Formats: sequence, structure tokens, C-alpha cells
Amino acid sequence: MRFRAKIVDLACLNHFSRIINTIAKLAKTCILRLTVCKLYFILSDKVASGGASMWCELSQGNFFDEFQMEGVAAEHNEIYLELVPENLSRALKTAQSAKAVKIKLTNKHCPCLRVAVELPSLSSSSRIVTHDIPVGVIPRRMWNDFREPSVPDFDVSIYLPVLKTMKSVVERMKNLSNFIVIEANLSGEMNLKIETDLVSVTTHFKDLGSPPWASEDGCQSSAQGRNLESMAEACIDIKKLQQLLAGQQVNPTKVLCNIVRKRIVHFILLHEEVSLQYFIPAIA
Repeated sequence: MRFRAKIVDLACLNHFSRIINTIAKLAKTCILRLTVCKLYFILSDKVASGGASMWCELSQGNFFDEFQMEGVAAEHNEIYLELVPENLSRALKTAQSAKAVKIKLTNKHCPCLRVAVELPSLSSSSRIVTHDIPVGVIPRRMWNDFREPSVPDFDVSIYLPVLKTMKSVVERMKNLSNFIVIEANLSGEMNLKIETDLVSVTTHFKDLGSPPWASEDGCQSSAQGRNLESMAEACIDIKKLQQLLAGQQVNPTKVLCNIVRKRIVHFILLHEEVSLQYFIPAIA
């Protein structure tokens, strides 16, 4: 089992660093799955027990100048590592003006991801700062626990408003309640609602538009006969939503929100070469 990679391009390095920062805000620990073409960062708290889950997918070719890996076996050419993303984020913070960053799986005293940051120096020799990030190797028999979460048939799929706007609304609401109701319909309207014994606050958004699959896709064929104005809603933990909005450094070009009535809210953040899915279960 071997893995080594190198980033030389500074723009790619900074973009990769921002993605890791975002993941560190969403997950204390996560699984890094390495395949020949892609990297995945996976958080699979059991949704049944109220945990959020995350699936972030990156094409390695868009970030790395070199990327070599050998998985656990020829027919299972993948590696699954458990790590604390904050540690990786910290290591990459030292690389803001680096000439190159090398990442390698090592096993001196325990399995580690070694991040070697080559910094420019005034003399001809360059300075190298090395970070060893402890990782746990996930055995093959447990890989199935980290498959891509399936998206249940949603009642409504809608584009989100500008995330900064939504973030400031949610931050104000967070002081009033621990829970927020997200509701939307097929006409591009969405409401964020707080209801407590003392106060009831609603913020309305309209003309948000729906992704193309909301009408064409087979699983949404029932939308044909459905009332476009009728709202689907789910009540979720406001802190989890705020975490997603506050930690956002991917600068997505599109953000989608799928609601399964009273069950789950599924967010998809899309950027050219990155997709991040985040699932927040509804509170009964």
C-alpha cells in the first residue's frame, strides 16, 4: 500500500487548502478515500442517530502535478484512511507561498501522512517544513460503511440563494432557537422559519429556480401532477446548517437543496472540479 503526491501550482495548492479548511469545519474526523483518479472526504455519522453526513469528491488531476498510489490489492486498488482534517488544514496553512508540497503515506512508528512543504529561501537551498499527520488505516472489511450515501426520492429540489445572504439570516436566527424549518416548493420559493413559544420569524426567498432534474428525472415524475405551490418542509438542527454556511470556502458556482419531507435536507455544493454533499437529518 503506497501513496505519494505533489502539488507545485500555487493556485491549485490554495484551492486544495480552502477545500480542506471547509471539511475541517464540518467534521472532527473523516475518512480519506484514495483511488487512482479521485480523492474523497467522507463523514458518515449515522443519520439515524441524528448525525450529519458528508461526501466530498475531488478529481486528483485538477490539483496534483504528481499522484501515485497502490491500493491494498490489485483488484481493490484503493486506500481508506481515517484522519483529523484540522491537522491537514494546519499543515497546509504553512504552505501559502510554497514552491511545492509533497504528501506521502509513511509508516515509521505509526501510519502517517507526511506533508513536506518546500518554502522559498534566500539562499540556493530551500527550506522544507515537514508535518506528520497520524492516520488510521481502515481495513477492507469496513469499506462498505463508507459508500456514497444514496439520495432518497426528494419532494422538492431548489437552488439556494446567495450563501452569504443565507448565512447572515441563519446567524441571526441561531440566537432565537436551536431548530430551523426549511421549506420550499417547485415554484422556486423557499422559507427559513423559526418558531418558539415567544417568537415566530420567517425569511422568504423567491425566484430561486429548480435544477433540471426536478422535472425530467424519473424519480420526480410525480411532480407532474403535483401542486407547484405546495411546500415540503423539514426541521433541522440550526447549528449544523450554520456550520455548513460558515465553513464555506469552496466558493461553489451552484448550490442545490433537496428536501425529503420531514426526513432529510440534502445540500450539494458544486464547483468546477469539486462536489460536496452534506446531509442533515430532520428532527421529528
